[in-house]
Amino acid sequence: MLGAIAKSLFGSSNDRYVKSLNPLLAKIAGFEASLQAMDDADLARRTERFRERLAAGETLDQLLPEAFATVREAARRVLGMRHFDVQMIGGIVLHRGEIAEMRTGEGKTLVATLACYLNALPGKGIHVITVNDYLAARDADWMGQVYRFLGLTVGVIVPNLTDQQRRDAYGSDITYGTNNEFGFDYLRDNMKYDRASMVQRPFAMALIDEVDSVLIDEARTPLIISGPTDDKSELYMSVDAVVKRLGPDDYEMDEKQKTIILTEDGTERAERILEEAGLLEGANLYDFENTQVVHHLNQALRANMMFKRDVDYLVKDDKVIIIDEFTGRMMDGRRWSDGLHQAVEAKEGVRIEPENQTMASITFQNYFRMYPKLAGMTGTAATEASEFYDIYKMNVVSIPTNVVVKRVDEEDTFYKSIEDKFRGIARTIRDHAERGQPVLVGTVSIEKSELLSEFLTQEGVVHSVLNARFHEREAHIVAQAGRAGAVTIATNMAGRGTDIQLGGNLEFRAEDELAGVPDGPEREAALDRIRAEIAAEKERVLAAGGLFVLATERHESRRIDNQLRGRSGRQGDPGLSRFYLCLDDDLLRIFGPDTMFSKMMRSSIEDGEALPPSRWMTKAIETAQKKVEARNYDIRKQVVEYDDVMNDQRKVIYEQRADIMDSGTVGDVVGDMRLETVNGIVGAACPPNSYPEQWDVEGMKKRLAELLNLEPPVDDWLKEEAIDAETVETRVREAADAAIAAKATDFDEATWTQVEKSILLQNLDHHWKEHLSTLDALRQVVHLRAYAQKTPINEYKQEAFALFERMLSGIREDVTRTIAHAHFQVQAPPELPELPDFLTTHFDPFTGEDDTRDIDAGNAWGSGGGPLGLVSTQIAPMQMVQPSAGDLGMDPADWIGGVNRNAPCPCGSGRKYKHCHGAVA
Repeated sequence: MLGAIAKSLFGSSNDRYVKSLNPLLAKIAGFEASLQAMDDADLARRTERFRERLAAGETLDQLLPEAFATVREAARRVLGMRHFDVQMIGGIVLHRGEIAEMRTGEGKTLVATLACYLNALPGKGIHVITVNDYLAARDADWMGQVYRFLGLTVGVIVPNLTDQQRRDAYGSDITYGTNNEFGFDYLRDNMKYDRASMVQRPFAMALIDEVDSVLIDEARTPLIISGPTDDKSELYMSVDAVVKRLGPDDYEMDEKQKTIILTEDGTERAERILEEAGLLEGANLYDFENTQVVHHLNQALRANMMFKRDVDYLVKDDKVIIIDEFTGRMMDGRRWSDGLHQAVEAKEGVRIEPENQTMASITFQNYFRMYPKLAGMTGTAATEASEFYDIYKMNVVSIPTNVVVKRVDEEDTFYKSIEDKFRGIARTIRDHAERGQPVLVGTVSIEKSELLSEFLTQEGVVHSVLNARFHEREAHIVAQAGRAGAVTIATNMAGRGTDIQLGGNLEFRAEDELAGVPDGPEREAALDRIRAEIAAEKERVLAAGGLFVLATERHESRRIDNQLRGRSGRQGDPGLSRFYLCLDDDLLRIFGPDTMFSKMMRSSIEDGEALPPSRWMTKAIETAQKKVEARNYDIRKQVVEYDDVMNDQRKVIYEQRADIMDSGTVGDVVGDMRLETVNGIVGAACPPNSYPEQWDVEGMKKRLAELLNLEPPVDDWLKEEAIDAETVETRVREAADAAIAAKATDFDEATWTQVEKSILLQNLDHHWKEHLSTLDALRQVVHLRAYAQKTPINEYKQEAFALFERMLSGIREDVTRTIAHAHFQVQAPPELPELPDFLTTHFDPFTGEDDTRDIDAGNAWGSGGGPLGLVSTQIAPMQMVQPSAGDLGMDPADWIGGVNRNAPCPCGSGRKYKHCHGAVA
């Protein structure tokens, strides 16, 4: 009460912040007259002068008024669009690294030009993130006209570009692209074997369009680059046999959550069976040496006890095919993740397809937090303001509309069943469409869109149904959704980035209707006709009440509802919005069938009748939405908490890779690894304060032969009276150094350095890949520690750190072993079979959903790069030869020779090499 009174007197903190920007607006306006008097050449030269002033010590904040005024004038000349004052406020907010919340139709795309231009002046590059490839290409072309006029370069990142094309785009002053493309390029860059093949440069600033979609909705789903793993069919079959010997008393199931855990007795029984099968290391199933086994055991339990044939899946043509639980349709080509699909295949005795192993991954939270400056804009962000600040340290600023909003937001309408609701919706749409009012219908799924379409067809209503498959076509249809009597059904994904203009959109109509008409009098006459039709149609629509936004149910997030509402009431136009709900909606089922709310609803609504709108019920729905939002926030927070652990380790590994690639020589790094390996071997065999007769001499000799390819006369040394562990260590180290020095004399210094670099990088990548796999398995089972009154995230941190130390030790030993055992000779690389394609996926770890196509990662290593775990072909014409003694774990058949199969064909056709001159006859 007191807060409301204070707000009415003094305004909100947001209002006061926006008002404080008025003096800056006045400064910007003060330059307008002088800039209008300049010719185009003088206006364009201001970019060069701004850069000179930056070099002289001025700051971006000092340049802001003049720079913003320059962009405003350039946009007026090039696009015929002059920034409103509220758009200038949005630009200031973006420049300050905050989130500008601006209503739909307020021109956010144009607002971005202000902050982009100013922050591109230092020449470090600014990344503009969009939600799909169509918008990235459209905005780069549309707003690029302003940037190019002012002398800046513009690039765009879309799928299927070559590395050089990507490198050129990232080298531009302003680069457009999707969050997935930027993230995958970052991961691929950190899989490459030399700096020259990397495409990105150091980050400076990212400006995210639809920031709520990118940083909130998609933040649950990490980006993953994966590749085929070793065949583990035997392990799946063995673990499946173990699970089949367990009884109902050995596990507890929760069918609602589809989870299953072993009981205490079941754990002991499983340990005994696993030990008999030789699958258990030590006596305790939950020692981290058995992390992989526990993971496979849990998946086998789920496959055998929770997933039912012909209900969750069916077996057809020796394959396990998932059945969609909502539609009952077969989902051929889709596979459960994390080894679950392989566990079901083992259960059914069909051929087990190899799983893909994570080679690199990152969450959007940790990717975007690497940018020194991060800004965003959207129509709906205020409901998630606390999350934006907690995770990204970004404030949300609500920008006032240019014209007062006249849209009427009605209370929700309730029905008892889905059938009653959809029949009522169809009749309502028919009535509004008949009087010329356009209707935009929002649904939460394609299935609901199809169902409503059937009801509308029964009512004789002509309508369009959209889904998210073809972004460009959707934009054309959504742009015309404001025409008189138009009825457009769209899922929540459709239509972003395109305004719905009442009466129709001139640009899109011209593109659709005049595609084959050349410039000239005929085209101008046609454009005049279309303009007149749009103006007349707009008057009719305005008289009918503007755009009617009708939603078939509430989304679990208020933000998505507000996005849909925001389509109506653009730039002061009249409008109407209404939501239709029923007790069978997903959100209302949160209350449960036995709650007072549900009982009151069922007793109050007659079949086929709607309950009168009630503010109380609308508030109850909003309360449910807040609960779901809080739960989803907790899930996203959990994702980032776990990824933060991996992120610290990822930074160490990626920085180490960069240091290796940048170093002129890595002999000291390899020498230090060899020294620590020697220390470890001698230290383990010759404990402190022990006598020579107590030393494990045979064990030491075996390890020296295995890791250092040495057979020193240790037995002779022991005959010396003054022998001690330090002396043994020194002699072994000198012998190891001498052996490597002798091997290096066969090559010039540059070649030997490249050999060492390649071996370092391939071992680093191999162990990092295995480490990621172990961490994935650990994350799947660590929640069980909660039953022991332990905090899972703390347990994960401790074990992840121990596993990281073990990985570093493994890298040291493997690098030392490889260099000590390998023989090198000058030889052309052999012809080799192609490697399997690597996959880029955007995978939800909680639901198993994957919202991307499985596409080739392309030339993941650049020209001359090598795959993880292999020596780069950049040391060609050198080749590693398998020695007769000592298994290095490397197969010459794994080499890549010539052109990468997934690289663009050298002939210039634009196709991949494997589909062009590399095709197998």
